[in-house]
Order: sequence, then C-alpha cells, then structure tokens
Amino acid sequence: MGPFSTGDAQVRTRVRIPLTFADGYATTAEAVTFRGLADDREHLALVLGESAETPLVRLHSECLTGDVFGSARCDCGPQLREAVELISTRGGILLYLRQEGRDIGLYNKLDAYALQDQGLNTYEANAALGLPEDARDYTAAAQMLAALGAGELDLLTNNPEKARQLRALGVAVRETVPTGVHETPDNLRYLRAKIEHTGHTISLAG
Repeated sequence: MGPFSTGDAQVRTRVRIPLTFADGYATTAEAVTFRGLADDREHLALVLGESAETPLVRLHSECLTGDVFGSARCDCGPQLREAVELISTRGGILLYLRQEGRDIGLYNKLDAYALQDQGLNTYEANAALGLPEDARDYTAAAQMLAALGAGELDLLTNNPEKARQLRALGVAVRETVPTGVHETPDNLRYLRAKIEHTGHTISLAG
C-alpha cells in the first residue's frame, strides 16, 4: 500500500445512519471511524450502496459553511449532496475529512473570505495570510481506504491533486469521475480560480 505504513490504521466503529438531505433525498450509510490515522484526526468514512467491484470514492474536505449552513460562496454543499447519491447508486465510499478551508481551519478560512471581499481570489487570500494555498495531505485517506479493504477504485473529483497524492501513496485509482458543475453568481470567482490556479476539471457557463 505504498511508501507509508498502514499497520496502525484500523477500523474502530461501524454504525448505520439514515441520511436525509434538505431536498428530500434519503439513503442509509454505514459510518466508519478509525484509530491510528497518521494525523490523529476524527475523519469519517461513509460506506454507501451495495458492494461494488470497483467502488466509487470521494474525498470530501469538511466545509462547515457550505455543508451545514448552505453557503453559496463555494460548491461544497452541492458536491457533498451529489456525491452521496452517486456513490449510493453505484456503491462506494465517501471519506469526510476534517480539513476545513483546505486545511487552514475555520477562522482562517473566514479571514480569507474577508480578503476575497477585497478582490483576492481564494488562493491569493490564503497566501496573504501567510498560509499554504492548499495544506491538505491525503495520507490518512489512503490509510482509511486500506483499513476498509478498498482495492482498485474510481475517484469522484475535479481536483487532479487528489488523484496524484493517492497514487503516490499506493492507492490504485483506475480513473477519475468528474463531479457536476454547481455554479452560482456567488461562487463563480471561486470556481474560476480553481480552474485557472490548480487545474480543476470544471466547465463554467459564466
């Protein structure tokens, strides 16, 4: 499983949770917790749908403002909702990673929002705060997949860095599957920055 040890990463708890979204979509997930992850955080796996030979997997970084409060400044909430349905239909795993604000934290993310209101894009705002443009490391995600026994998988993402890191960690990513484009007037600059700065595979109408 690559150049890191997964020996200490183990499944801790499995519990079934019924999920219902604001638009009425409902499904059931098996929530899985872990011990021994490299960053010692409380990441969560949601196993969805029937077992598939090649599971569909999404690495979703926590976004309190988008996932919980429905902020229109990003596309995180709609991506989470879409991913749960797609994975439930096909069978696979959603890793919910505690990496708020591309892993700079909630308060720093809101500070970056204030700078974006002054004209900086999302990456420039992080840099202006003396923070990494994207501090996320997916070693724990690779450990979680190993602990769940995931072999070859398809990765649901528009972000080439996720596939690059997982492959470097020894995860067999067969192909990437793009998410939908969740464009609004409020997140257009954010999405455009992801395309231009980090090569996200998003086609914008605006």
